[in-house]
Amino acid sequence: MRDPVQAHIVIPGTARGPVLRLDEPLSFWGGVDPARGIIIDAQSAQRGASVAGTILLLARPRGSSSSSAVMLELLAAGLQPAAVVLGRIDAILGLGIIVGRELGYGSIPLLVLPAASHAGFAQGAHVAIDEDGFLSEDA
Repeated sequence: MRDPVQAHIVIPGTARGPVLRLDEPLSFWGGVDPARGIIIDAQSAQRGASVAGTILLLARPRGSSSSSAVMLELLAAGLQPAAVVLGRIDAILGLGIIVGRELGYGSIPLLVLPAASHAGFAQGAHVAIDEDGFLSEDA
């Protein structure tokens, strides 16, 4: 079991779930089906995987101003990741989470952790995120 790793907190919260690690860029707009919560990007090695309830480790988001709308739709449908951990900040994705919270759909943590640290978390490993932004393997 690896030592906990601290990420930078953008939107606070706690979460638990299996890791879904995406090493290649993904745009939520056109890359995630908000009605089913699955990755539909034909270029993604994880095409067909559900983001719902996962600790989504996304090294590089691919920007689209509509990504916030897709995140909002995921929150409204209850198909959102348990948390999103980015390799670099993406304000657009965070905006969707904030609007979802304001509309009463709930909120999820948004964290930033250097992409090089993402590789330390195996696909499907259960991870917990605490209120201080520490990610640790969940026994």
